[in-house]
Amino acid sequence: MSESQNIEWKQSWHDDYLKWICGFANAIGGTIYIGKNDAGEVVHLDNYQKLLEDIPAKIRNYMGIVCDVQLLEEATKKYIQIKVNPYTVPVSLRGRYYYRTGSTKIELTGVELNEFLLKKAGKTWDDVMEESASLADIAPESVAFFKKEAAVSGRLPKDLLDLPLPETLEKLRLAHGNQIKRAALILFGKDPNRFYPNCKVKIGRFGSTDADLRFQEVLEGNLLELLSQVPELLNAKFLTKPIVFEGLQRIEKETYPVAALREMLLNALVHRTYMGAMIQIRVYDDKITIWNEGTLPEGMTLESLKGHHVSRPRNPIIADVCFKAGYIDSWGRGTIKIYEACQEAGLPEPEITVLDGGILVTLHHEAAGGQIGGQIGGQIGGQIVTERQKEVLQLLLQKNTITRKELAKQLGIAESAIQKHLKALINAKVISRVGTKNGYWKIEN
Repeated sequence: MSESQNIEWKQSWHDDYLKWICGFANAIGGTIYIGKNDAGEVVHLDNYQKLLEDIPAKIRNYMGIVCDVQLLEEATKKYIQIKVNPYTVPVSLRGRYYYRTGSTKIELTGVELNEFLLKKAGKTWDDVMEESASLADIAPESVAFFKKEAAVSGRLPKDLLDLPLPETLEKLRLAHGNQIKRAALILFGKDPNRFYPNCKVKIGRFGSTDADLRFQEVLEGNLLELLSQVPELLNAKFLTKPIVFEGLQRIEKETYPVAALREMLLNALVHRTYMGAMIQIRVYDDKITIWNEGTLPEGMTLESLKGHHVSRPRNPIIADVCFKAGYIDSWGRGTIKIYEACQEAGLPEPEITVLDGGILVTLHHEAAGGQIGGQIGGQIGGQIVTERQKEVLQLLLQKNTITRKELAKQLGIAESAIQKHLKALINAKVISRVGTKNGYWKIEN
């Protein structure tokens, strides 16, 4: 047996360890052994009799809970076991709240404490009534737009489509009488920032590093408005679409898969902590990132996002309305769609990481198609290329994982001829090969 999320070893007793007991009680429970060193070896407690009286009394007096405190013995050495049960109500120590996560103890403050207390009360942040708001703060046009979307998705009962505004919100569990919930303001509010100052999305255009900020924009509004406005602004101002030619036809390609960008934005809007910082999107020369405050649910890992995992939304009422509108499913497939969209587009695997109390999703664009596309009709990097090599480049831009066999089939020439064209482009430093069997073609700047 070793230290873990619910096991802790302490060589001797110190009153500061009451914080660990508080953390266990607020999490999934656990056991503390007093009289074991960091290696798990028992060291004799000379004052075990006094501790057997003092520890239960301090736990009861400072936290108002009862723990099972027992004296154990190993090879004539005495040590104490403190078993802490999980509590359904929040437990505090001198007015402070602690929580056991992984193998560490943290003190809950601010947004984390607010969410913890709501969870213990059986509620979520979006399920709370906003006392200072009323139906007058809801935008009827946003609700009408939602109904149109829900009618297309077929996930909203038809009898709800014709209901007036108050009844619609009640049926969606967003209001009760003239009182409305936080979720209603986030989804349909005229000005949700009046209540929650960071219902915004900040978008910045950078060069290759964070130090090279070129311009930025901040959008604000309810969730439905942001879901429409953000992609429009990204396409109009922040994303440079690569241009390729098929014969005399000019074709603009998407820099990043639309499906991936949409899922990234939806995940950020639905699962963010709305009492935290605004959503931040950074567009670089070779990548795009989106960050939202709010960590993964307890027990869920970043690796699990790549495959089957249970849907556990931070804001379940907001998520339910977005499901009815057809924006998301209820199976936790959002991140899977991001991975699949990038794979189909021939882009490197997306990166999902934890950063500064939030989730950061990064899409890479290795092909640098925007720079190559404008040069494809003539010289590339100062090198003259043949018409056949231009066709090869166009196919590499479309799918950088394409094989020699696939190139030969699409161009209708021998695989040996493809090999010669690729070698010429590599020698001219127009392209390079990254990896071998499972690698990809990189277009050099």
